[in-house]
Amino acid sequence: MDVQEVRKLDAYLKRLFGNQKIRVVPRPKKDDSAEVYIGEEFIGVLFVDDEDEDRSFQFQMAILEDDLADVG
Repeated sequence: MDVQEVRKLDAYLKRLFGNQKIRVVPRPKKDDSAEVYIGEEFIGVLFVDDEDEDRSFQFQMAILEDDLADVG
């Protein structure tokens, strides 16, 4: 994932979710993924999917049971 793709994904997610605090950040030593943050909080990873010559991206977000306890 190059810098240009990271910028496009960053802009897309900001527009899609209407949240300017979303940040897509390249991962050190990894070229197949990037980290996603809201402000300073890490929320997930974007992975590149190149398998069938139709480049796409997958967003993976883990939700811990402890996080749900705060909701009520």
